[in-house]
Amino acid sequence: MFDVLLTDTERQLRDEVRAFVRDKVDPNLIIRMDGNEQEYPYDFIKSATKSNLIGLRFPKEYNGRGLNWVSEMLAIEEIGVLGIALGCAYSLPSIVGEAIDIFGTEDQKKRYLAPTLRGEKICAEGLTEPRGGSDFFGTITSAIPQGDHFIINGEKRFVAGGIGADYFLIYAKTNTKAPPHQSMSAFLVDREMGVEVDEHYSLMGCRGMGAARIVMKDIEVPKENLIGELDSATDIFNAMMVPERLTSAAGAIGLGRAALELAIRYAARREAFGHTISRYQGISFKIADCTTSLDAARGLVYRAARLADAGQPSRKAVSQAKLFATETCYQTVSDSMQILGGIGYTDVYPIERLFRDARLATIWTGSSEIMRLIIQSDTFKEVLKESKGTKRDLELDTPGANKTVEKVYREDPGKYFKKKN
Repeated sequence: MFDVLLTDTERQLRDEVRAFVRDKVDPNLIIRMDGNEQEYPYDFIKSATKSNLIGLRFPKEYNGRGLNWVSEMLAIEEIGVLGIALGCAYSLPSIVGEAIDIFGTEDQKKRYLAPTLRGEKICAEGLTEPRGGSDFFGTITSAIPQGDHFIINGEKRFVAGGIGADYFLIYAKTNTKAPPHQSMSAFLVDREMGVEVDEHYSLMGCRGMGAARIVMKDIEVPKENLIGELDSATDIFNAMMVPERLTSAAGAIGLGRAALELAIRYAARREAFGHTISRYQGISFKIADCTTSLDAARGLVYRAARLADAGQPSRKAVSQAKLFATETCYQTVSDSMQILGGIGYTDVYPIERLFRDARLATIWTGSSEIMRLIIQSDTFKEVLKESKGTKRDLELDTPGANKTVEKVYREDPGKYFKKKN
């Protein structure tokens, strides 16, 4: 349905990933992962890298394809049909790789990025700490310089891939005297340097991704594993949030689409009161609403991707895409379960697994509340910047201005604009 907005190359890639999902992913893998019988989808990663489908945006010299953000969104939507765990495994090389590709040295790209895109190394990121989730810059993990290395102490939790990763991108405090946004640095930390798994989480959904709490006790990390400049982790974090939140958004669309297609097929066969239930508006209107919302979510995701491709500021657009797509996904899966009725609440169909997965999408990589915080903040900045110095702005801010007009504007801007126009 979005084909008219895509190039031939983008459509071909979408079809290629769709065929990969259909023909090269073992359905039993998802069952094993959801049953906690497999701690990490190693075979899936190796199969995807063998097909050259991991890290699509990165340069060909590191085993990427040099494609654009839109292409990656198309790919992750198709992978998202499989559920949030495999979508996460697929996205992590893009998220961690973004930091290495933009800020890393050539040596770091050869030692970490290239092997990751070849399926030889598994990566993970350490962001969240037990003391706080969204308060990222309040981290207490520390990295103290000592000779030719840093000594890192701290812990991270909810690390997807904490069980299976070969290396981690770790954020740590390196300047306790600086403001929070100027106090942190990012490091590439190999598991063999001494990273310990302190807890393996049993999750409601997203199972089989080896989510864990990891601990670092007096780990020695070579100075050449510092990414970018010292105390410059804010720039790295902001860059990583684009793939992290966009892949969450696009993957959620695929997940919602999978649930809705299942519900549509069920409604077209299930009979009640002499008709298939698809004939009843209580069912068909849910399908109409979910279809419309998923298409709207795609519009937001691809708009944000186009902005990123053009090198334009995209923080607000990315946040809107992540907020709307993940909440739409959750509502779509919930409505799909309602359409199936009681059987949807069993494990006969995968709806209940998708429901458990969808709940996480609105929480991780920046909760819906954080997305709203970013959106409103950027919106205020945009509107106030545009009005600064205009006649209407001067009327309100000039000493001796009409206080009645100012009072009306402050209390009811809409009424003021109607009056003036």
